[in-house]
Amino acid sequence: MKGRLMGSVSYENVDRVAVVTVDNAPVNALSQAIRSGLSDAFGRFQTDESADIAVIIGAGRMLIGGADISEFGKPPQSPSLPDVILQIEQSAKPVVAAIHGMALGGGLEVALGAHYRIAAPGTRLGLPEVKLGIMPGAGGTQRMPRLVGADTALKMITSGTPVTEAEALQSGLIDQICEGVDIREAAIDYAQSLLSDNAPARPISGLPRATDSEGVIQQWRAKLQKSSRGEVAPLVAVDAVEASVQKSFAEGLKEERRLFLHLMDTPQRAGLIHAFFAERAVAKLPEIAGIAPRDFTRIGVIGGGTMGAGIATSAVLNGLAVTLVERDSEAADKARTTIASNLDAAVKRGKLNAERRDAILNDALTTVTDYDALSDVDLAIEAVFESMDVKKEVFAKLDEILPRGAILATNTSYLDVDEIAASTSRPEDVIGLHFFSPAHIMKLLEVVVAGKTAPDVVSTAFALAKKLRKTGVRAGVCDGFIGNRILSHYRTAADHLVLDGASPYQIDKALTDFGFAMGPYQVSDLAGLDIGYATRQRKAADAHPRDRYPAFADALYHKGWLGQKTGHGYYIYEKGDRKGQPDPEVEQIIAQARKEAGTSTRTFTDDEIVRRYMAAMVNEGARVVEAGIAQRPLDVDVVFLYGYGFPRWRGGPMKYADMRGLDSILADIRTFAETDDHFWTPAPLLEKLVAEGRNFDNLNKAGKE
Repeated sequence: MKGRLMGSVSYENVDRVAVVTVDNAPVNALSQAIRSGLSDAFGRFQTDESADIAVIIGAGRMLIGGADISEFGKPPQSPSLPDVILQIEQSAKPVVAAIHGMALGGGLEVALGAHYRIAAPGTRLGLPEVKLGIMPGAGGTQRMPRLVGADTALKMITSGTPVTEAEALQSGLIDQICEGVDIREAAIDYAQSLLSDNAPARPISGLPRATDSEGVIQQWRAKLQKSSRGEVAPLVAVDAVEASVQKSFAEGLKEERRLFLHLMDTPQRAGLIHAFFAERAVAKLPEIAGIAPRDFTRIGVIGGGTMGAGIATSAVLNGLAVTLVERDSEAADKARTTIASNLDAAVKRGKLNAERRDAILNDALTTVTDYDALSDVDLAIEAVFESMDVKKEVFAKLDEILPRGAILATNTSYLDVDEIAASTSRPEDVIGLHFFSPAHIMKLLEVVVAGKTAPDVVSTAFALAKKLRKTGVRAGVCDGFIGNRILSHYRTAADHLVLDGASPYQIDKALTDFGFAMGPYQVSDLAGLDIGYATRQRKAADAHPRDRYPAFADALYHKGWLGQKTGHGYYIYEKGDRKGQPDPEVEQIIAQARKEAGTSTRTFTDDEIVRRYMAAMVNEGARVVEAGIAQRPLDVDVVFLYGYGFPRWRGGPMKYADMRGLDSILADIRTFAETDDHFWTPAPLLEKLVAEGRNFDNLNKAGKE
């Protein structure tokens, strides 16, 4: 007998095994209909005299992928997931969870409500709720420690990182890995073997509480206090796991629910939910809707320096054949060595096995000195010195050699892609692909669309980003595109703070306390002070008479203090120390620069430092959106989340501005303008939104209409 329940869950009896199938494509999300269907199915199972054991399984490619995101932010509907899972767990007859594909979040919590768990090869199991600013709220923090111990539970819950089926079996999270490919058949066989063995119902709630004899919980709490940079969900999750150790199961569930509801009301949840949806929205562009990308399997990379080698590494790691061109055999050999080193690092991290590394180096990577080797590539990415003349020379060669239909891409970080495209006979095939260093690690790819770039070239760029497991964000052509244009503005605000009395060390600390991965002067040392010097020289001809110049930065450059690579920049770096120590001599150099500039100094609170820095970022972000360089505020947010170390739990600079209030940001800018109305000029879009009582999220939503 087979019947549909609520259109999403089916119930079938197979030789005394009740097979309960969740069917809610594409990921079997736990919608209200699914929850209700599961409740009905297990109500039926309890009274079904022809079924002695049940199997929960997912239709399609996974068990259950988690909560239904379409219900985020809406009032909860009955039955609640915790109640459904309790109903499953309290079954007097045993229940097996058959896991394939993924069991994430509420999906894994459903599996934990079952009494036995079997998984297919290739399965991933996880509780990723902390990545949305919350924590498991349907018993996950109480059942997981009882099953696998506090340490393993904390590792999974506070990181949100899924584990493999092999790791799950080793920890005790699952009972068996099926040998065949048919998880349904394997699960039914497993259920029938349990019946043959007279296996009882085995609720996790009936297992002994986990212990904390070695102080694991406090160790995790201390570690997360150092690493979370203001993010609260992982630490609250530690409190919930601690409750599983100290309280009865029923009391632990109450405490979990209290903590879960507390996190549901935090601004961090709003920021992380925004980030979640923004990441999925950036590639949804009307200009490429329904437009198929061009085929690409063979990639050319021109230039084998740090960036070119990183791009090539990313491509070969993701199944593409790469031909890398360098100026001479010595440089080509060096590029190959760099790529091999990157692959070795991937092997050490467990991301690649040695056999696959060797196959890539032997079969997928070719390093040459002759452009003719690119005559059959589908896409070429130029990653040479940041000079317009040099890039035009490269593109002239590519235009001559690449087959028609091939895409010509430049990795420039600020140069005019329209000018580069105009130097070829096929500007429609030219696009900017701005990778971020290290290119095989960083997840952001700015897709810079020139005036004549063909729509299918844009579509191909986003397909390439997906192939390389990166997040592509569309950008228009201007100096610095989205990220570096805004960076130039807020970095100037930081330099003004230094000229006016703040130390670079106070600024860095204030901003890392705010949640940034690094402060601006730490970033300068990492990138190299020669990079900033070259940028200032490039822009000098267009400087406004009222621009304030950071002469102290030039002084460090002229002393040869270029940052981490020379062991000295704003910070001093002893051998093996990448964090660095403040340098009193740098303070003296800054004091001299202030004196020469005739600056009257004052002290700044950390709060004012953050307000100035963020106001500059948001103000220029508004200009970038108004100019169409970024199509929506959410595009700015994703660029900064993935490329500039912006705290994810704040959602991005534009979401941060919305949560703080655009009127408050504008008021700050107007206050700062009282002493410098040249730099602190409000963006017209910001003024318009405040006047109309709207915010940046209104612009994001307008793009959907």
